[in-house]
Amino acid sequence: MSRLHGPGFHLASAFALLALVGGQWWLSPRASSEAAAAPARAPAERYDPLAVARAAGTRVDNLEASIPPQCYTRTGAHSNPCYACHTAARDPNGMNDWHLQEEYAFSDEGRVNHWTNLFVDRRPAIAAIADDDVLRYVREDNYGPLREALRDRADFAGYVPDLDLAAGFGPDGLARDGSMWRTYAYKPFVGAFWPTNGSAGDAFVRLPESFRTGSDGHVSADIYKLNLAVLEAALAAPSRPGPGFAWPTEPLDERAVGVDLDRDGRLGSATVLRGLPTHYFGDAARQPVRRGVYPEGTEFLHSVRYLDPDAPGLVAARMKELRYARKVDELDRWAIQRAYEEEFDSRQEGQLPVWRGSPEVGLLGDFGWQLQGFIEDERGRLRLQTAEEHRFCMGCHNGIGVTVDQTFSFPRKLPGAPGWKYQDLRGLADVPAAGHAEPEYLTYMRRVSGGDELRANDEMMARFFPGGALDEAEVRRAAPGGDRDLAWLLAPSRARALALDKAYWLLVREQSFTRGRDATLAPAANVHREIGTRTTELAAAQTRWLDARLQLAWPEAQALSAGQ
Repeated sequence: MSRLHGPGFHLASAFALLALVGGQWWLSPRASSEAAAAPARAPAERYDPLAVARAAGTRVDNLEASIPPQCYTRTGAHSNPCYACHTAARDPNGMNDWHLQEEYAFSDEGRVNHWTNLFVDRRPAIAAIADDDVLRYVREDNYGPLREALRDRADFAGYVPDLDLAAGFGPDGLARDGSMWRTYAYKPFVGAFWPTNGSAGDAFVRLPESFRTGSDGHVSADIYKLNLAVLEAALAAPSRPGPGFAWPTEPLDERAVGVDLDRDGRLGSATVLRGLPTHYFGDAARQPVRRGVYPEGTEFLHSVRYLDPDAPGLVAARMKELRYARKVDELDRWAIQRAYEEEFDSRQEGQLPVWRGSPEVGLLGDFGWQLQGFIEDERGRLRLQTAEEHRFCMGCHNGIGVTVDQTFSFPRKLPGAPGWKYQDLRGLADVPAAGHAEPEYLTYMRRVSGGDELRANDEMMARFFPGGALDEAEVRRAAPGGDRDLAWLLAPSRARALALDKAYWLLVREQSFTRGRDATLAPAANVHREIGTRTTELAAAQTRWLDARLQLAWPEAQALSAGQ
């Protein structure tokens, strides 16, 4: 398969000159030995985050790049990670795609696994990188330079990062830079999203200007917090709000809107939302509240980070990716259901996906979301993704059964005030998924027989599957009432964290993201190189489940709804 080439974009050997670290060029052993014979280096080119994507143009080699690597898992009869994403439809998500647990419903193009990085043995190259070198690398900031490089680019119509991370956030999670971005803590989705499998991350939400202003047209933090609380309840509540519905909130000023939100008979400070309002507040008072649907103009920002074993939450300074989403079109109920039907039909017919948009403005999905992403260049600087690299984002955010309006993290936000903070797994428990009694991650490990979709995490196997059998009591230590938390359950050892960083750094040096961006430490054994038969072994064994839910059974929310 041919690859993309352009200014600042090339395939580099794992043993070539690799990156700028700590202000100096870091050389691999081979490059160091050859440095004396190398010609004088030309001056470094100007940092242009758009150059690679523009040079690549519309070229796409893998037309099925939206099929995630995990979908090529070799399940056997009893390992079923597919259930987590593909499940029975629950209104308003009309994608009833549980059958994908039992069949590989791929087009002819998709039957070949293009994610060949999964099969590369990088252990020698990983061993050649010193721990101190990778630590220096992951502790460098590459977000600030991206902001600076795009700040005055009048020729770029896409998202220009406008969140000042260095300025930080207030105690209520609001950005101190006045951008109205708000950070939140959430329970990571199962499997690949766990730090033990390679990355840490954070998330930020922002509602349109009308949701942040009062009816008088002035910006109001009180109005903004009210609307975010309503949105949280509309997205995170696991079932249709009934007469006893209640959701925990941060302290909300009822006097700002003249509404008794907690129904205690007076206007004051409410910490409970009882019932779901029909409309949002302030200047957004004409906007209906729709369960499971974000209003038009909602924005999300999400960074995927390297692991820093010495940082809180393992979140390194260096970003692997910066992902941005904006809801540009709020579909009505009929249009949503029609979009799900068309997505289902196209899969059944083996049609190739067609995405509107471009790297310059992002790709537009079928449900009104515009997605845009930045990824590292070979020197670790963030650059706009190419057309093909953008397709990678679309598979999980455009029509799978488990999502809530195509999103993952916000419906899993820690309820109320404790959730309005920067992402942190410390103190967070493994609560059940909605409709379940057992801890969510325990259920996942049972059904997958491992700590990731590919069953490639040997450290998780050693910790929680001694002798090949799941030690449920040990996993339950992170459940509510246990003596541990998710930071303990999901954190890799220091050695594994650094090895994962090194493995991904090698992909960055190669710029081989179109062949996969999973930081595997050894060739994957439980992955198909090519799909030979349409059905999985799960079909014959009938080891499939239709009960996956994205939302969670938070004890504090359940207690409120039960009137406790």
